[in-house]
Amino acid sequence: MLNPAFSGHPPVALTIAGSDSGGGAGIQADLKTFSAFGVYGTSVITALTAQNTVGVQGVHAVPVDFIARQFDSVCSDFPVASAKVGMLATTEVIEVVAEKIAFHRVPHLVVDPVMVAKSGDRLLAADACETLSRQLFPLAEIVTPNIEEASDLLGGTDIETIDQMKEAAKRLHELGCGHILLKGGHMTKGAIDVLYDGDEIFIFEGRHVDTPHTHGTGCTLSSAIAAGLALGNSVREAVSEAKAFIQGAIENALPLGKGRGPLNHMYRQLPENSP
Repeated sequence: MLNPAFSGHPPVALTIAGSDSGGGAGIQADLKTFSAFGVYGTSVITALTAQNTVGVQGVHAVPVDFIARQFDSVCSDFPVASAKVGMLATTEVIEVVAEKIAFHRVPHLVVDPVMVAKSGDRLLAADACETLSRQLFPLAEIVTPNIEEASDLLGGTDIETIDQMKEAAKRLHELGCGHILLKGGHMTKGAIDVLYDGDEIFIFEGRHVDTPHTHGTGCTLSSAIAAGLALGNSVREAVSEAKAFIQGAIENALPLGKGRGPLNHMYRQLPENSP
C-alpha cells in the first residue's frame, strides 16, 4: 500500500549498476525488484555485460563522463528517495559515482560491493577494492558484502563461522558505513546473515533452498533493501522484508537457461501467492 506521505505517487529509487543482458542480475534485477515493492525505479548504467546463466562473456565499461550525465539527468528531475550501488568495475567509475552521490546528496545509500559473479568471473578490478571502501562506504547507510567479498575487503581474512562473521562485520563497519549486512548464504545451510549497526548484532536466518537457480541474489537483496528504505522503513525493517522477499524469489526461481537460472522477482503475482 502506498504511504500517504508520497502524495499519490510511488517513491523513487535509483540503481547504479551494470546491465545483465540475461536479465537475472544487475540493473534488470534491480528494476524488477523495485517494481515488486511498488517503488518507481530509475537507473545509472555503469557497464554493459554480455552475460547469461552460464557466465559473463564480455564487459564493456560505460565512459565515466556519460555515467555522470546519467546521474545529473535522473537526480535533477526525480525526487530520489534511496539508491543502491552494484557493479562499478574500475577505480575511475567508483570515483565518479562517489562524487555524484555526494553532489546530489543521494539519501539512504545501499552499497553491494559486486566483485565476482557466481560463475567466477571477476567484475571489479583487483586494484579498485581500496577505492571502493575508502570513497563509497562512508556515504552508505548499509553495505551488503557476501563472505567472499568481505574476505577480499579485509585482506583475505578467513570467515568460516558465525563468530567470524560477527567479527568481520565489526571490522568492516570501521570503514565508515552506517550498517554492515554480512551475507552468509554461501557458507551456511541456514542462509544466515549478520547485521551490525555499530552497537548491536542482529541475526537474520532464512530457509535453505536446494536449487542451483540463484542468479542475481545479491543484486536482488540490496535493491529490496533500497526499496524498503525508499518506503520509509528503518534499516532493520528493510533488511527483514528484503530477506522475506528473496526467500520467496528463490523458492520460486525460474529454471531458465543452461546454467544458474534467475530468481522469480514477480512470484508474489502468482495466483497461488495472491492474498
